[in-house]
Amino acid sequence: MPEFSNPFAVLKSDRKLTEVELVRAIRFMVAAEYEAIQLYQQTAESTDNRLAKEVLVDIANEEKAHAGEFLRLLKELDPEEEKFYKDGYQEVEEMMKEFKK
Repeated sequence: MPEFSNPFAVLKSDRKLTEVELVRAIRFMVAAEYEAIQLYQQTAESTDNRLAKEVLVDIANEEKAHAGEFLRLLKELDPEEEKFYKDGYQEVEEMMKEFKK
């Protein structure tokens, strides 16, 4: 789970990020987006205030778009990582075929 107590936890003030550090930072950002989605959706589901619900769900959906942007950037920065996602996707596809039998 990401730790948000220090907004500069992944940054170095004395130099630029290396490519490896940048990839790690982007992964951290993906995790932060998913954590935000969870928080906004849980809060929306926990209130009867229609305006708050609508705003929170809208923001959660925007966070999903942000996660997609980060994942696309991650694919560009570390093309090898995409192979793992594709492998995982295929594993689930195969499991789904077994369930349909």
